[in-house]
Amino acid sequence: MSKQELPVIGQDATVEDCCPTLLSAPLDEGQAVSLAKVFKALGDPVRLRLLSMIASRAGGEVCVCDLTPAFALSQPTISHHLKLLREAGLITSERCGTWVYYRLLPEMTDRLAGVLTRPAGAPLPEPAVPAVLAVPDEADA
Repeated sequence: MSKQELPVIGQDATVEDCCPTLLSAPLDEGQAVSLAKVFKALGDPVRLRLLSMIASRAGGEVCVCDLTPAFALSQPTISHHLKLLREAGLITSERCGTWVYYRLLPEMTDRLAGVLTRPAGAPLPEPAVPAVLAVPDEADA
């Protein structure tokens, strides 16, 4: 039996081909709805702090028992915020006995970074100047 190398489909495709950035193409309705859900989850200071605590934890995993004391909130409120982060696809969880451990899903943060990143070397589009604000040329005067 010979070992045969199989070609990887789409290997020469760039990230922009599958995931356009905000500056390379307008988002379609589905992309906007999907991304809005994630940005909405990140739009709360408690959830943003929770995500940061989970993402920066050595070993990549943190117990809910270590997250709750950092906030002046009840455990059910913290659980609600974690549920919203999980539903947005930012974190995952695993129950171990009575405790739940949370981990970051780097695929989603990588996707967000990709959407928000300007392609290297690409200039920003020139802003459109409304006709009312346009400075008349000396030849027009």
